[in-house]
Amino acid sequence: MKIEKNTAVTLRYQVADSQGRLLEESREPMVYLHGGYGNTFPKVEEALEGQVAGFLATLELQPEDAFGLRDENLVQTIPKTQFPPGVKVGGQLQGQDDTGHSQVFTVMKIKGDKVILDGNHPLAGKALRFSVTVTDVRSATPEEIEHRHVHGEQGHQH
Repeated sequence: MKIEKNTAVTLRYQVADSQGRLLEESREPMVYLHGGYGNTFPKVEEALEGQVAGFLATLELQPEDAFGLRDENLVQTIPKTQFPPGVKVGGQLQGQDDTGHSQVFTVMKIKGDKVILDGNHPLAGKALRFSVTVTDVRSATPEEIEHRHVHGEQGHQH
């Protein structure tokens, strides 16, 4: 079966920086609903369109095609008194950005009575080498299409 709109695509992936250093590798297969649902990067969908199980590709993704450009407005300094105990540098906290939307922040630095948090994705601003291997393609169920994501094993659970 070919990858096209409303197919469930199972793949394994590796993410490396532009120098080829491995940053992340899928432990479990990733399954996404293909067809512009925002479940993976548009450039990845574009490269996989029309392909079949067994297809391998390595894509060079610029920051704007991956996790976006860094936004320095997402870096915040808060008083240590507002900081939950036990979280260390490198840890992540759920909070709100300046507009009140839910945001994940990474603890960048604890300096005296201040804590510096970064709401950017850790890979924002980086060019990436994204390698994928398609392991399965199937028709999505009507429920998956309605919900705009894959259900079941390695997919979304309700």
